[in-house]
Amino acid sequence: MELAANIALAVISVALILVVLLQSGKSAGLSGAIGGGAEHMMGKAKARGMDALLHKLTIAFAILFMILAISVGLFI
Repeated sequence: MELAANIALAVISVALILVVLLQSGKSAGLSGAIGGGAEHMMGKAKARGMDALLHKLTIAFAILFMILAISVGLFI
């Protein structure tokens, strides 16, 4: 059981890293921060398509990672 949890933790860790790296950047420095705030106020900053899917996958993998990390820690 402990071996399976360790393997699952490794797989989820790699998947989380890949999903985070695949996401596009939300700003381009200072000009992006100023423009991004204006777009957010106007309602244009909605995640669509692949960005929305990657965002949801990041949340799911992060939750799984935390649960598995805690359970592996309790096994030791």
